[in-house]
Order: sequence, then structure tokens, then C-alpha cells
Amino acid sequence: MASGRPASQEARLMDERFSGFGAFILYTITAGMMLFILAPLLLVMAVSVSDSYFVTFPPQGFTLKWYAKVLQDRDFLEAMRLSILLALGTTAGSLLFGVPAAFALVRGRFFGLAAIKGFLLSPLIFPALVTGLALLQVLTKLGSQDARLNLLIGHVVVTSPYVIRTVVTSLQLVDENLEDAARTLGANRLTTFWRVTLPQIASGVAAGGLFAFMVSFDNYPVTMWLANSEYSPVPLVLMRQLVNVFDPSVPAMSTIIILMAMVGVLLLEKLVGLRRALAA
Repeated sequence: MASGRPASQEARLMDERFSGFGAFILYTITAGMMLFILAPLLLVMAVSVSDSYFVTFPPQGFTLKWYAKVLQDRDFLEAMRLSILLALGTTAGSLLFGVPAAFALVRGRFFGLAAIKGFLLSPLIFPALVTGLALLQVLTKLGSQDARLNLLIGHVVVTSPYVIRTVVTSLQLVDENLEDAARTLGANRLTTFWRVTLPQIASGVAAGGLFAFMVSFDNYPVTMWLANSEYSPVPLVLMRQLVNVFDPSVPAMSTIIILMAMVGVLLLEKLVGLRRALAA
């Protein structure tokens, strides 16, 4: 070589330069995609602090009065309280139903297993509006008149598949030899599950619970069919505001919900680690 360096060193330098350039291109594309995905959320947040009484972009001035208005709105606060309680109840119900169902699907050996799995995951396939209408008809036939109970049942039905999928994936990665060892040493089934199995599937359970909470909190299609005028969760209140008076208080409500979702993701990261949860 004219430079006096071996051919292998030249090739290594070229690979390093190409790797650096490739990494730069990859990061640039990723940043552009993230900006494209986050742009609608950033737009909503920007409009929520506009000083104008109308929704305009770019926002005019800066003010937090719309957040003060939202936090003094009794209808919104009551809807927020109902949505949080409903989402918590839905999360608990989905975990109580989804975790045993996942165990049955992974560890069970019985006829019709594939059909049962398809049935349990079917709410992920059918349109939410159709699912909500079907639930309304079933609950009406059963004579259920309690809107809160109907909402809880409907939300558990549509969120349980998220728990089942994440827990099934986690269970497939569990080392069953550890469970056998615990049973050999005298642990009963409950102790084995609590001390051996649950720590291994904690990320899947946490991810499924978070998905159940967020899907329930922000669910409009099913809620629209099952709610009534007395019990209206946040999605219905937001839709009513959009139809009646569309001022920056609506983006302020939406920003509060976005921030709640961000807090949920941060909590998941602190509890089990976001990468582990997504891998589940």
C-alpha cells in the first residue's frame, strides 16, 4: 500500500468509517420518525397553552388558564374520578382473569385449546364498535341496568386479551426446572407460583396491567354503548366538549391524559424495566 499500512488495517478503518456513517443515518431516520409520531401530541400540548379563546396554531401567547378552567370543571373532575376507578377495577379484573387464562393456554393440554385461545383473543380482532354493541345487547338481555357494572364488564372483556398475550409470552420463557426444584423441596403450588414463577413473569404481568389500564381509561367505542348520562367517563366528556364548545380547554384535558400515560410508562420502567416489559 502507498501509505505503508497493511490491507487489513485499511479495511478496518473503512469499516469504522462506514459504521459511524451508518449509525448517523440510522439515528437521523429514527429521530425523524419519532418527531413524526410525536407531532400530533406536541401540537395538542402547544394549543393547550394558547392565550386565544379559539383553537389556533401556532399558539398565540402563553397561559395556563385553560388548565385552571379544566381543574375547576366539576363534570371533568367527576369523569376523571370515574375513569380512574373504572381503569383500576378493569386492570384488577383483567389480571385476575388473564393470568390464570394464560397459564391454561401455555400449560394446558386439552382438546380445543387453539379454539379457546382464539376466542379469548377475539376482542383484539373484532372492531371495538361491534364489540361494544354486542356487549350492550348481551347485558340488556341479562337485565343488567347498572351502568358502572356494565362498563366494568365491557372493559374487562376488551382489555383481558392484552394481559393474556403478554403473560403467555412471559410464561413461554419461564424455566420450568426451577418450579420442579421448588416443588421437590416441599413448596406447594401457591408458594411455587408466588416465589418462583411470578418473579419470572413480572414484566409480562406489569405490561399487561399497564395496557389494560390505558386501554380502559381511553376507551371510547365500548364506553359509548355502555355508559349513561349519570356515569360518563372522560372519553365521553371530551367528545361532548368537542361537539359543543371547542376551545383550548379540550387540548388541556387531552394533555392531562397524555401526561398520565407518560407517568404510567415511567412507572413501568421503574418497576420492571421498559425493555423487559416490551420484550414480553
